[in-house]
Amino acid sequence: MSKSINTTVDYFNIGESIKVYADKDSASKYVADRIANLIATKQVKGERAILGLATGSTPKGVYKELVRLHKDEGLSFANVVTFNLDEYYPMHPIEDQSYVSFMKANLFDHIDVVKSNIHIPDGTLSLEAIEAFCQSYEQKIKDFGGLDLQLLGIGRSGHIGFNEPGSDHRSMTRLVSLDEITRLDAVDDFKGYDKVPTQAITMGIKTIIEAKQVILMALTQRKAQIMHRAIYGEVSKEVPATFLQKLTHVEYILDNQAAELLK
Repeated sequence: MSKSINTTVDYFNIGESIKVYADKDSASKYVADRIANLIATKQVKGERAILGLATGSTPKGVYKELVRLHKDEGLSFANVVTFNLDEYYPMHPIEDQSYVSFMKANLFDHIDVVKSNIHIPDGTLSLEAIEAFCQSYEQKIKDFGGLDLQLLGIGRSGHIGFNEPGSDHRSMTRLVSLDEITRLDAVDDFKGYDKVPTQAITMGIKTIIEAKQVILMALTQRKAQIMHRAIYGEVSKEVPATFLQKLTHVEYILDNQAAELLK
């Protein structure tokens, strides 16, 4: 981007589906407000809000604001059903690096969501049990009428969920092998490359893009290069996030640093 964004403006539009915010806090607040409004609208109708949730550093600010809305402004999550994108495999839910632990620490332990409405891929399954579990995960999403909103981050490999380079747009929930870039980015969390799992269970790209609304967030300069490829690059399995370009119901939410290479 040729000039920095005016920090007195809430966001800067680059096309209809791309909003660039001055900082990560402003971007996170916008996304949290989108989710809160969806939940509240569903409550008025007596309906459930079916949310697809992400982990990692990017959505932490969103979850922090949702917790604040719950505690300070009375936002209830009693009508919310959640499906997380992914989980490392193998992974026990009590481990610090598990996405169960992440979601509890950053969101679930601080709101009134019904525990039975929380769904996260199971990293403790035997290899033989994974296929049936993945089919059941897909069926549960369908039984709830599909995802109302899917929140995404993006990896430097271009992955969404753990759909790494080579993933097909027709892919569904399954066991995958993790890209080397993804594993390298997780070294600090696991205290060493050799300790990072080589596999994960993830929602597929087809599952993600069938959500009624999709929000992809990217924050910090580390995501600038991959976001340029994701938005402007050729649609390709080599950068799975490019499949979102085909959607009319996707919104890209970036901070100034992540958007520095966008035109």
